Amino acid sequence: MYRFAKAAVNLTGQAARQARHGSTAPPDFHQKYGNGLMVGGLVFCTAVWGYVLTQTGITWNLSPIGKVMPKPWREPEE
Repeated sequence: MYRFAKAAVNLTGQAARQARHGSTAPPDFHQKYGNGLMVGGLVFCTAVWGYVLTQTGITWNLSPIGKVMPKPWREPEE
């Protein structure tokens, strides 16, 4: 647990340093690559989900409406 806490403090300290001094990315990085990265990520995620939905054979738990039939009602015996 000590290692985890030490690493967490180190990460928060690094984030604070970057917030004070700026990140190492050039200032025009998002203008140059932002839209391309977003479109690339969208295409990648769409391709992966398309593969998962069509090729993996996962049985999805869809709605049971029309598949579950109630048992016939029994009249109470007198």
